[in-house]
Order: sequence, then C-alpha cells, then structure tokens
Amino acid sequence: MKYPILPLKRFSAQTGFTLLEVLVALVIVGTALGASLRAVGSLAQNSNDLRAAMMATWSAENRLAQIRLGKEWPALGDRSFDCSQGELNLLCQEQVLPTPNVLFRRVEVSVVDAQHPERRIVKLTQVVPNAI
Repeated sequence: MKYPILPLKRFSAQTGFTLLEVLVALVIVGTALGASLRAVGSLAQNSNDLRAAMMATWSAENRLAQIRLGKEWPALGDRSFDCSQGELNLLCQEQVLPTPNVLFRRVEVSVVDAQHPERRIVKLTQVVPNAI
C-alpha cells in the first residue's frame, strides 16, 4: 500500500504579535498611565488647597464675628495673630482702616500660610459700626 505524500503546509496567516507591535502598545499604555497618575496628583493637590481655603475662611470669619458680637471698636492700624485650625498653621493679619463716615471702620482680615507668609489664602472685609 502506497501512502500519498502530503504537501507541506506553509503558515500564511500570522499567529502572534511582532515585537514592534508589542512595544508600540507598551508605549501607549505607559503614556496613558502617566497621564492618569498626573491627574490623580493634581486632584490631591486641589483637595488640599480647597481644605486650606475653607479653614482660612473659617479663621477670618471667626475674627470678624468676634468683633461684631463683642461690639468692639477696633483701633486703627495693623496687627497679626495666630489663627491655626487643627494641624494647619495659619497667621491672621488684621488691618483696621478709617472710612469716610467717622462712625464706621473697615476691618480687613487676611489669612496666610504660616510657613509661607507671602502666600495669602483668603481676605475678608467688614465694616464695623461704633457701638456708642
């Protein structure tokens, strides 16, 4: 009995990825991961900045409420005092200015980061009447 000779099959269809295709895919995935990591870092920084702004606003509002509720007639001039909130070290800078009406004074409270006093976080202003 004679066996028929089968022709050798050549694989014409590609069965895998080339090295170049794999490297291009890795570059694309690496770029996407780098961009997402940068976005997460930016979100974390924005969250810290918003938290600092909220606490600084509370500090300034506390001082202005203290003046209003205590019916204080603040002296003209500038003064600074510690107004930390929790572990956030803040410094309040109060400036009392005259107004055209002598029965009122303008109080400006600026809150700055104690480690970086040149960086003002928030500034609130209030007009205070003289409680005669």
